[in-house]
Amino acid sequence: MRLGISSHAYGWATGVPGHEPARPMTALDLLDRASELGVAVVQVADNLPMHVLSEPELETFADRARRLGIIVELGTRGIRAHHIRPYLCLADRLQVAVVRTIVDTVDDKPSEDEIVDAIRGLVPELESSGICLALENHDRIQVRQMARIMERVGSHHVGICLDTVNSFGALEGPELVVDTLGPWTVNLHLKDFAVERFDHMMGFVIEGRPLGRGRLDVAWLMAQLRAHGRDPNAILEQWTPPSDTLESTVAREAAWVAESVGYARRLIPG
Repeated sequence: MRLGISSHAYGWATGVPGHEPARPMTALDLLDRASELGVAVVQVADNLPMHVLSEPELETFADRARRLGIIVELGTRGIRAHHIRPYLCLADRLQVAVVRTIVDTVDDKPSEDEIVDAIRGLVPELESSGICLALENHDRIQVRQMARIMERVGSHHVGICLDTVNSFGALEGPELVVDTLGPWTVNLHLKDFAVERFDHMMGFVIEGRPLGRGRLDVAWLMAQLRAHGRDPNAILEQWTPPSDTLESTVAREAAWVAESVGYARRLIPG
């Protein structure tokens, strides 16, 4: 297991719609942050889409990753072949072993049969290239259905990107997520959280926290994955609550990443 950071650890710095910083973080910046933090992996996800980069930009990115000794993973959204295939080409060019994707896009929410058919159609290319496609648990689809999709696809080159918070959107907590999807986990999103009542006591809010300061039991999580025989890269993501200004929010976000990496180092030395 190697420790890494995702571009979703820096959601505010890369630019939340309607809250774009004067100079948004780039994929090159993410490599530099990883080097400064001493982590081995970056996952460049859908908030920094790599397929829109020019040829010179891609070459510069690949050269810097090689020079810094950073392992690259790619992330996107969607499972249709016309969208995934360009990312498989990028993965081959950048020597990427894992491409993480989220099944749903804004305008495409496929059925289970559509998901299975689309992924089965990609399996020959995944197997010939040695790339693993990792489907992330994300809001709409319950983990039992995700597990059934894995069983129906039945390829070692298709697995799960296990996120420790997203499934709250499907009314499912980390214990159920890990127990159900652990056997297929090929990529891990470390994301800590708090569940707290509003001051007026009328309901709860689920909010991000630095790793180790929330409700996620990281040591338990690692033990459970080991029990399933899994040893994925652990990629830090976070939901940083906004501060009074965008500048202070971006600063808080960066501080939380550094704190979280320090905490994770106690359990993930690589």
